[in-house]
Order: sequence, then structure tokens, then C-alpha cells
Amino acid sequence: MTPLLSRALLAEGLGTFALVFFGPGAAVVQAQTGALGHLGVAAVFGLTVTAVIAALAPISGAHINPAATFALALAGRFPRRRVLPYLGAQLLGATLAAFTLLALFGREGHLGVTVPAGSWARALALETLLTFFLLLVALRSGLPWAVGGVVALEAVMGGPITGASMNPARSFGPALASGIWTAHWVYWVAPLLGAALAVATNHVLSPAQPLEAQPGRAQEFRPEGEPI
Repeated sequence: MTPLLSRALLAEGLGTFALVFFGPGAAVVQAQTGALGHLGVAAVFGLTVTAVIAALAPISGAHINPAATFALALAGRFPRRRVLPYLGAQLLGATLAAFTLLALFGREGHLGVTVPAGSWARALALETLLTFFLLLVALRSGLPWAVGGVVALEAVMGGPITGASMNPARSFGPALASGIWTAHWVYWVAPLLGAALAVATNHVLSPAQPLEAQPGRAQEFRPEGEPI
């Protein structure tokens, strides 16, 4: 394993840990105190994603989401040989964060586990659409505030129905720590479907000839030292 890859995996693990610790952690605090409200929990998710991308994107790309890694690999922007190592780092970070919440708060709020409120079919469709729009923004912008803003927006709208996961790792950690696996497969299948749709749509929207590079444009989740 090269030093660059080791640093990237550490960054992915730390970033996913932060996402699950602060995001589902906010849901746990809301369940315990009622102090944050639904909008507050959504804001915590968005702010966490914004901060993680700003801090860690130069190192690992700050995917912090298996669906994002899958989308970038499918789009040819990320080496496929790194997909499984990134997945492992993301799941490990999410799991450590969820068990940290368990140690701090017990099973309060079921540790922010994502469970459909209603049918699995509706949850599958909603999570697919939420992930589609999130990753379309990520593919076309990659700017921390844009991606974090979409996460917060979609958490406000979809949170009460599905938990607005859009991220298999975010759902996996709390499910493992809480032991609640209700319709967990939805939170893997839907994000991957949404990722594939986002890649296809981005391909259609992209110009036939490459545009000139714009100063200050984000590197679209490309870690340091990674060739285009």
C-alpha cells in the first residue's frame, strides 16, 4: 500500500466517522433532549459534509459514501482498484462512530438508524431520487457548500420518510450498533441506483468538447496525486 493510498484511506475513515458521529449523533441528541428539531438535525448533516469535504477532499476526495465512490469509478474519475479499499475505510469509520454513540448515549433514538416510514417501495424510490440529485451536484460541482447544502435540503424533505441516508455506510454503522436491520437492503440498492442514474445524466449534460478550466473550480472529489 502506497503512502498516498494509506493517507487517503485514513482520511476516508475519519471523514465517514465524522459524518456518522455528528449526523446520527444529532438525531440521538434530538431524541434525548428535543433541542435541535428536524431542521437542526438536517443542518448538522449538511454542515458536517461541508466541513469534511473542505478539510479532506485534497487528501482522499472526501467521498465518505460508497455510492459516491461507485459513481466516480463508473464515471472514470476514480481508479476501480481503489473502490474496495475505500468501501472498507468508509464502513469502518461509520461503524466506529456508531459504537462511539452507543457508548455515549446507549440506544437513545436507536442511534439514528434509517428505517422506512411506510412501504419499502416508496423508500426505494425516494432514496434513489435523493441520491441521484446529491451525486449529480457532486459530479458537476464538488464544491463543499454545494454538496453540503444538497445534503441538508434533502434531509429536510426526506428525513421523516426514509432518514434521507443516500449513503450505505451512514446506514450500515447505526444498523450494526443498534441491531435494527429493517429494510436495510434499500439503503444499499437505492444509493447505487441513484449513483448510476447520476453518472448517466451527467454524461448527457456534459459538453461534447471539454470546457476550459475555471479558476477555483473544485477537483470533483479527486484526491491528491490522482491522475485524471
